Amino acid sequence: MTSPLSVGVIGCGRMGRLHARVCSQIPQIKLAGVYDVSPDAAAATAGQFSTRAYEKIDALLADVAAVVIAAPTNQHLELAKQCIERGVACLIEKPLAGDSKSARQIVDLARQRGVCVQVGHIERFNPAVRAMGNLDIRPRFIEVTRISPLTFRSIDVGVVLDMMIHDIDIVLRLAASPVARVDAVGVSVIEAGAPEDICNARLTFENGCVANLTASRLALKTERKLRVFSANCYISLDYQKKHAMVARRGENLKAIRDAVARLRAGEVKDLSELNFSELVQIEELAIDDVEPLRAEWESFVDSVVRRELAAVTAEEGLAAVEVAERIVGAMKPEML
Repeated sequence: MTSPLSVGVIGCGRMGRLHARVCSQIPQIKLAGVYDVSPDAAAATAGQFSTRAYEKIDALLADVAAVVIAAPTNQHLELAKQCIERGVACLIEKPLAGDSKSARQIVDLARQRGVCVQVGHIERFNPAVRAMGNLDIRPRFIEVTRISPLTFRSIDVGVVLDMMIHDIDIVLRLAASPVARVDAVGVSVIEAGAPEDICNARLTFENGCVANLTASRLALKTERKLRVFSANCYISLDYQKKHAMVARRGENLKAIRDAVARLRAGEVKDLSELNFSELVQIEELAIDDVEPLRAEWESFVDSVVRRELAAVTAEEGLAAVEVAERIVGAMKPEML
């Protein structure tokens, strides 16, 4: 029987505590300890999850095989360097880094040292997204909406790196093609000249796929939805409700064509006799109830133990940051 993987948590803020909780619950993991620049935060987290609070990060790294870096984004590069140079595998919270230059340094160092790095794009492990992954999809158009009220967290970065980065990662994976063009508009509301609070971006891919992404942290409601239009099906997915449905072209086309033919032939006199929603067969995708953070950790541990590529590689994390930078760069300065 394989021994549990010794794991540490770096950063004991909200996300760090969530990671510590999940690590303490998974049999394949031994939560060796936590570290934070605030000794009080580290002690509180360690006490809550019955582990050790380390005063020095070097001491933690000497005792673990893997860590999660849940510190502020601007600290990711320096912390990743310390871990990778010691051969410690890293699960780095999204985004991989605050800019592509820093993200690329992490990618290059991980390659050189042969260390597993996974990026915490948690939506990859959303049950609805995993269910969608079982379908053969060749998207032609993708529409994403991610809006919510202000949480007052991460307001030092724009909404693109804070929220839209989730959807950039998913869209890049679905489109499976290089981005040919980026158009975007953004608005800074909280403070003029500060990072954007609302953004709409349009990505055109080399294979012809187009994605429209909207993100706002100043909405009055929370909505996180993805819609995918392809030649053979339409998919509607709700990240928040962990629900997804598909309407397949092959199963619906004949019924729709028959209805149109009846209309043209004069067989249908009253249009109220035709109800499109009744003609279309909808299939709800089978969803499991595994917590996304737990699924993420189980995948990461498996990659480390088997010495395989992570489910969300550092290269994929870099690609998301690069596109995020292009989106921010495409905004008109006078609107911010």
